[in-house]
Amino acid sequence: MKKITVFLLIVFLSIGATAQEFWLGADVSGTSELERHGVKLYNAAGEERDNITLMSELGLNAARLRVWVNPRGGECDMHDVLAMALRAQARGMAIMIDFHYSDWWADPGKQNIPARWRHYNYEAMKRALAMHTIETLKLLKDNGIEVKWIQIGNETTNGFLWPMAHTPENMKQYAGLTEAGYRAAKKVYPHAACIVHLDAACDIERYHTIFNGLKKYKAHFDMIGVSVYPYWDMEAGLTKSEDETLERVIANINTLAQEYNCPVMIVETGYEARRPQDGKAFMTRLIDAARNRTGGNCPGVFYWAPEAEGQYPLGAFQNHRPTVIMDAFDSREE
Repeated sequence: MKKITVFLLIVFLSIGATAQEFWLGADVSGTSELERHGVKLYNAAGEERDNITLMSELGLNAARLRVWVNPRGGECDMHDVLAMALRAQARGMAIMIDFHYSDWWADPGKQNIPARWRHYNYEAMKRALAMHTIETLKLLKDNGIEVKWIQIGNETTNGFLWPMAHTPENMKQYAGLTEAGYRAAKKVYPHAACIVHLDAACDIERYHTIFNGLKKYKAHFDMIGVSVYPYWDMEAGLTKSEDETLERVIANINTLAQEYNCPVMIVETGYEARRPQDGKAFMTRLIDAARNRTGGNCPGVFYWAPEAEGQYPLGAFQNHRPTVIMDAFDSREE
């Protein structure tokens, strides 16, 4: 009897492990702006679709949405994010919320303090960050949104809210503000995974710098978020080929997951839209490696703004239609 019980338990656990969902998503934060400017999108058959519906029909099972504090025109403020989240959730997509803690773009080259917070000292900044986090998430929760992941900052490779939390000089304050965001998020969504997100996943040293600093000052995080862009890696001289980017990323995901005892998700990736066949091939390889070569350490891959065209080279659309790059992101495929 004991042998049968143990056997059934093993079978049950193995089924649970294989049934764990792998997330294939996109950052669709630009949806409202496209619509305000009258931009039309179409599926491969030429039928008009809104961006979120199109992503769902392409087989994506998750949506990422950025939050700005007080942006001009309301783009990506908490109310705009709620409207997009309602649409994505109605399509059955899991929701990731990406706090930039800025009024506009935040990335490794710029992390500007919101205008309303500009003259705050450190303690006041922690309160403002926590209040903004709670107010945004409470608005979502009160309207029935189930948030699965919450980013505490966007590509905070050099910290955020500069100069107050610029990590080369103020790692302790960066850690303190990250912890304030983490605690605020958990008050509203205690079971959501809080992510700290950096760029250039091919370069493990920048991850050691930030995450060792967070650990030193006892800041919490549940998941590491990484960006994977072979185009930018090669332009910066970090790698010499997309193959090198991919191999180093997978090795680093496994190392970081072991060192910091948490999952590592690819929350941003992209490829040159003008090379769609090559893009599909790379994304297929990246997704396969994330799914099958990380021992479950990487639970998903998100494409950044696939609908973007024009000045940004790494979307996945041409003539307002998805290219074959997006075929790699069909979560219905096994």
